[in-house]
Parts: sequence; C-alpha cells; structure tokens
Amino acid sequence: MVRRAAFAALVMSVVIVVTGGAVRLTASGLGCTTWPRCTDESLTPTAEMGFHGVVEFTNRMLTYVLSAAVGWAILAARCHRPWRRSMTKLGWAQFWLVMSNAVLGGITVLTGLNPYTVALHMIAAMALVWVALLMWERSKEGDGPPVLSVARPIHQLSYVLVTVVGLLVAAGTLVTGAGHHPGTPKDNKIVPRIPIDYDRLAQFHADFAFVSVGLAIAVIFVFAAVKAPPAAKARAKELLAVLLLQGVLGFVQYFTDAPELMVGLHMLLAALTWIAALRVPLALRTRTVEEVAADTPAPRTPETATV
Repeated sequence: MVRRAAFAALVMSVVIVVTGGAVRLTASGLGCTTWPRCTDESLTPTAEMGFHGVVEFTNRMLTYVLSAAVGWAILAARCHRPWRRSMTKLGWAQFWLVMSNAVLGGITVLTGLNPYTVALHMIAAMALVWVALLMWERSKEGDGPPVLSVARPIHQLSYVLVTVVGLLVAAGTLVTGAGHHPGTPKDNKIVPRIPIDYDRLAQFHADFAFVSVGLAIAVIFVFAAVKAPPAAKARAKELLAVLLLQGVLGFVQYFTDAPELMVGLHMLLAALTWIAALRVPLALRTRTVEEVAADTPAPRTPETATV
C-alpha cells in the first residue's frame, strides 16, 4: 500500500510540472488575475476570462489532486505496521513542499509572472519530485543503516553527477525567463524578462548539457570498471539515454524558435532526467530490513510485566 501511494504521489509531482508548463505555453499565466481567488470578485474564472482563465484555474485545481495523492502517501505510511517514522517524515515533507509551491505560484501571479519567481516555482516543483522519488525508493527498502556497494569515492562521484544535472535543470529555468514564452499573449509587454541575452543563456544551458552527458558516460565506464551493482549500471545508462534525447530535443527546439509542443516535451523530459539522475546513487547502497522497527515498542515479556 505504501509503495503504491508513494508512486501515485511521484506521478502527480511530474504531472504538475507538465501542467504548470502548459499554463505558460498557452499564454495563460495570468488567466486568473490574482491569488488565491481567480479575480477580486470570483473564486472561479468568469466567462469573460475565456480559455486562459480555464487553463490557469484547472492547473490550480490539480494542486488538490496532488495534495490528495500526498495525503494518501502520508496515511499509508502512518497506518503501515510496523510504523516507519522515516516514511511518514518523507510524506509530510512532500505536503509542506506542495504548500510552499502553491504560495510561490500565488506570488508568481501577484508579481505579474516575474521570471525569478517562475524559476523558483519550477525548482520547488523539482524538489517535490526529489522527495516523492525518495519516498518511493525507500518504500522498497528497510530502515537499517545504508551500506555502500562501492567505494565511497565512487558513491561521491554519483552525487557530483546529480549536482551537475540539478544545475542543468536550474539553468533551464533561466533560459525560460528570457525565452519566447513569458506566459501571456505575445503582445503583452508588461511581463518582465531576465535582462540577459537569450542566446547566451541558451549556450550556458547547453554547456551544462555537454558536461552532464560527458559525466554520465564517465560514470558508466567507472561503474563497469569497479563492478558496480547491475541496477546502478542500468540506471546510469538510462540517464545517458534520457540526457541524449533531451539534448536532441533542446537543439531542435532552439533552431525552430521553441514551438510550444517541443517545450512541453522538454519540461517532461527535464523531470524524467532529474528522476533518472537521482536514482543512480540510490542504487549504490542497500538498507536491511530491521526485525523490530525503531519506533515500535518492544513486546513485554512475562519477566518484565507488572501485575
């Protein structure tokens, strides 16, 4: 039950990244003109707001679906026997990330789609993906202390890989802030943009992509040399495949003036790339299942029982 609930929360954390991108790509970022209400007078979009209002409001409503998935994960973890405090903590961490991202989304609307708050909104969404993935992966393990399957420097190399991929994703948010899709109709000149040349930011983003691909290839060879666990080798190869696909899509997107569908796919692949990177170090250690959970009181024996 915990594993299914954690997986549902992970799927919804990716879905909310994609639907958030759809709001921007359909120029519906200000479809609802304020927050937490849609307008000063109405909680929901009015007929005059048209398509853009419906898109923005629908994305807001999906936050409740995400919250329900996270709530299911929390309840499943809390009701599981033996109770695992670590799983419950991961569930609540997701809840607070959802709430903080909802507030960030409101600030984004109230600041007229400021590109820096838009970037923070995306980074917070990726943080949610991180915690949701960790809960799903931990649901398949025990609560014993982690035992490395490789030498510590190899494990640290996997964290370097995760850091570089994280910087790649963060650089992508800057490209968005200076790019072709501000989140409102193109004739709207009010929305601020990052005051850095778009081509330079795109090149900066591409540089991180090249480093990420090179490091992923290096990790594959290192894992083969040190006889890393098969799961780690497979995950490193999966990461390289997603990175290459994302790189090809990014180049096509750049030279075709960033069509909306390609940008949406790029955001989906960004979330999947992040997940693929995070799974690599998790495959380099194991956790044993403890016979008695740390948070479960030991059973009373006849010798210790009181009358």
